[in-house]
Amino acid sequence: MTRGVPRSGVRDNSPAGRSPTTASASPSSPVPVLDGTATLAREVLGNKGYGIEMMRRHGLPVPPAFGITADVGARYLAEPEATMQAIWGEVLDGVRWLEDETSRTFGRGPRPLLVSVRSSAARSMPGMMDTVLDLGVDDAVEQALAAVGTAEFARDTRHRFDRMYRRIAAALGRAPSPPADPYAQLRVAIEAVFASWNSPRAMAYRAHHGLGDHGGTAVVVQSMVFGNMGSNSGAGVLFSRNPITGTDERFGEWLPGGQGDDVVSGTVNVKPITALYDQQPAVYDELMAAARTLERLGSDVQEIEFTVEAGKLWLLQTRAAERSAQAAVRLALQLRREGLIDDAEALRRVTPAQVETLLLPSLQPEIRLAAPLLAQGLPASPGVASGRAYTDIDDAIDAADRGEDVILVRNHTSPEDVHGMLAARGIVTEVGGASSHAAVVSRELGKVAVVGCGRGITESLAGELVTVDGGEGEVRQGILELSAWSENDTPELRELADVARRISPLRAHANGDYPRLEDNSDAAVRGALADGHTDVVSATPVITMLTAVQLADNQVSTR
Repeated sequence: MTRGVPRSGVRDNSPAGRSPTTASASPSSPVPVLDGTATLAREVLGNKGYGIEMMRRHGLPVPPAFGITADVGARYLAEPEATMQAIWGEVLDGVRWLEDETSRTFGRGPRPLLVSVRSSAARSMPGMMDTVLDLGVDDAVEQALAAVGTAEFARDTRHRFDRMYRRIAAALGRAPSPPADPYAQLRVAIEAVFASWNSPRAMAYRAHHGLGDHGGTAVVVQSMVFGNMGSNSGAGVLFSRNPITGTDERFGEWLPGGQGDDVVSGTVNVKPITALYDQQPAVYDELMAAARTLERLGSDVQEIEFTVEAGKLWLLQTRAAERSAQAAVRLALQLRREGLIDDAEALRRVTPAQVETLLLPSLQPEIRLAAPLLAQGLPASPGVASGRAYTDIDDAIDAADRGEDVILVRNHTSPEDVHGMLAARGIVTEVGGASSHAAVVSRELGKVAVVGCGRGITESLAGELVTVDGGEGEVRQGILELSAWSENDTPELRELADVARRISPLRAHANGDYPRLEDNSDAAVRGALADGHTDVVSATPVITMLTAVQLADNQVSTR
């Protein structure tokens, strides 16, 4: 049956485009197909798998995919070989389902099916886990791809796969050359994604966020669509609102002729999302409509990875967008005013640490403009940080261990750089945009970041004392003097405080005839609640009330 099969060979998700047959795996299978009918929880499918399933359920254009649950990922860490043997038959069933959905054959034939293999952790860990794209290619498949596209497209696709496969094979201690058998390629890739849960970068990331190492990741195997196919193809990332400033505007990046890995790696310079409108306005409008739908369904700002293949839009992933501290406050209040979330949820969307970040001393305009400008790029994560510029990861970590304030300056960052990013106060890169690894991870870690400053910046800044302004997108010479802020200086924090006083079990005030809270530690706030206080005086009332709300939520969740 070929009804509903567009040029890419992937079926539309409209009812008319779906196969009349149902999934080959039951909803309780450890290898469920993501056809829009699964009812598994996010903790089972992981963020990526859950997002794909939700988009398919609502008829959005998503390439067919199947998942392998997080429970399997946890079992793999304990018993790798036995676990793979136990699920392999169902993995083969999943591949046959993809073949039926796409009218293609995996790793062979005149219309070959290639797949991506990606992690799907329940808690998103951007850039920390392994990924393999374009899996299933060999000499014959390369020739078949050239026949339906161009020889350049086929060579590029194979080169991308070979590069990724060599990286994961090295991590597993396997032979670097991909096996000719596409199923052997698939097995190695699945094992590599499971094993990357315990990679040093992933463990460092979880340790930074206070997350345990128990459990594991789910996996998503998805049919490939190709942004590198030609002039009317490409890939990009769209944020339904600005994750840097919190402005209610569509924000994102577009790379004609590229795949999604190019965009998020930060190794190339990308175009603003408006460039997609200039090139393919109908696709742009379809993408914006999808973003509105997904934001409404998720009641949160979405980060959407997409590919355009030969003029056809495909959505690969959606998740709640990582955001700066400034954006977290503004977006929580926006969504509350729009009725998408209530008062209590608005407070849950902002952490005490984010408010602390907003209250850090800032750079006044007259001080900033008086200092020589050394570099300028995209303001990727707001805030101000000063220190000595280091370009080597190990040197940066050693300097931080000595107590130095470190600014990490790189051509671009990769998952292997996360230890250096954790040690640094600010991040500067030569290339990459707002969706790059450096930008997304910096926002998630609460680090100041300026990206895309241009070639040669790494060499010119090395060893210099600098101040990075992540709001202006500037690197200035010297350690510049900062000025302190208070909650009353920020209208958004005043509004958040008004909301908190209606919800928090402990109302906090800047002054008044109430007991004084000496600090905002969990112990101090818990003690005030245990003593029966309903009102206290605090130097930072918003932080006190957010801490109280979190403690109350934790108490409810553990009952």
